[in-house]
Amino acid sequence: MRGRLLLLLHAHLPFVRHPEHERFLEESWFHEAVTEVYLPLLERLRRLRDEGVPFRLALSLSPTLVAMLRDRLLCDRWRRRHEALIELAEQEVIRHHWQPAERALAGDYAAELRGLIALWDTVEGDLPGAFAELERAGCLELLTTAATHAVLPLLASHSPESVRAQVEIGLAEHERVFGRRPTGFWLPECAWAPELGPFLQAAGVEWFVVETHGLMQAGATRGVFAPLRTPDGLHAFGREPTSAQQVWSRAIGYPGDPRYRDFHHDLGYEGEAEYLRPYQSTPVARGPVGLRYRAVTGGVGPKAVYDPQAAQAAVVEHARHFVSARLAQVRLLAGVLPEPPVFLCPYDAELFGHWWHEGPDFLEAVMRRAAECDALELRTPGEVTVNGGEWQTGEPLASTWGKGGHLGVWLGPENEWIQRALAEASPQLPAAIRRVAGTVANDRILRQAARELLLAQASDWPFILHTGTSPGYAADRVRHHLESFRRLLESPEGGGVGSRLLTDLEAKDNLFRELDPMAWR
Repeated sequence: MRGRLLLLLHAHLPFVRHPEHERFLEESWFHEAVTEVYLPLLERLRRLRDEGVPFRLALSLSPTLVAMLRDRLLCDRWRRRHEALIELAEQEVIRHHWQPAERALAGDYAAELRGLIALWDTVEGDLPGAFAELERAGCLELLTTAATHAVLPLLASHSPESVRAQVEIGLAEHERVFGRRPTGFWLPECAWAPELGPFLQAAGVEWFVVETHGLMQAGATRGVFAPLRTPDGLHAFGREPTSAQQVWSRAIGYPGDPRYRDFHHDLGYEGEAEYLRPYQSTPVARGPVGLRYRAVTGGVGPKAVYDPQAAQAAVVEHARHFVSARLAQVRLLAGVLPEPPVFLCPYDAELFGHWWHEGPDFLEAVMRRAAECDALELRTPGEVTVNGGEWQTGEPLASTWGKGGHLGVWLGPENEWIQRALAEASPQLPAAIRRVAGTVANDRILRQAARELLLAQASDWPFILHTGTSPGYAADRVRHHLESFRRLLESPEGGGVGSRLLTDLEAKDNLFRELDPMAWR
């Protein structure tokens, strides 16, 4: 029996774009992710392809992330920031002249950063296009998610039209950028409820992912080792828990190995303030710059200097362990399941490279090792559904991969006001469309109002309020989008909002240029 290993990365960032500020703290989320996650991932995937290593990977690119990756302002800012980081790394080589280990690390960082900008130039700054090329080569299966990563079960409770729009716009944007409509759909926050099935089925979706207990508590006879065919004809894949624990667990997860680079000890927080000011993401506050000299180490004592060679040895060990664990599961399940087991391993892409510096190397090593195994093959969920099988049938239970496995993260006391505000605002858009759509002026206003509502519905803002990382910014974003939405909807009936408001919003919140308000039909 040959097991099927399905690696899936979900790449998503909230839409953060502030043309009014040359440097903006939250915009650094984008800069860091490009430098630490998307470019390193692309580099390793292209290397595997060029060396003829047979690999398959599913990659979900959220519409907001794709919009940012194709935005000229953000891309130009990334390049300027990246060139500044190269300069900083070169300065660090000089600064650490009498510290050989740190000096060597700074030199490595400078070389890595120069290599990434060379890759950026090779693909002409078009990362979505570069990933599309890998899909055409048969290496990737690309999929999408809801337009602005809204928690769809929450929207379904008060605005089914918004669920339809989030799904349809996500799929339409993907098709516009990548030239094909994906069959897979990543449910934001892995949040599923049975009432979503008809929306996905009507949009042509064929498969999605649920958290482990969504399948297990539904009485799936083969557990998470086979997709569950729903009454709507969809295929639900459940997250395999052991592989998840090996990567995510704070107690036993690979990233906690003392040989890996420590995320928290960043030069941006620990270096001399004036020296670092030109390289910070904002001129008034400290933040990470991505140059880190300490290893995770262990205990409570001082952190050891990071040793890249020791970290690479850990990568090899952990990749071997990860694949061996799947092979052991294949042997264990061979006498139990009527068909080869499926191991669906979904992760946030931003874990690999940002939180876990060596994560892209781990993925590459896993795919290389899996390619050598006779009892294990790399596949994607879309391939599994197309090839068919005697799948188990049933309806997954409502679930998410948020804390506790339910919707508490997005319904907590710190952010419940968002859900009340959205429940009031969301039904207003389809009503306005039915009432006033049809003229060029009104359609332009409705289109921007739709963008503002979509941005207010993003799952990121209540999540940030729950974690407390940038609560003021998250709350301001929700209020800004809802207030802009309200003022725009007043325009068709009341004689018009001033053109400056509309043009300013179109220039700032400029995603989904071909958005069709009829998605709320």
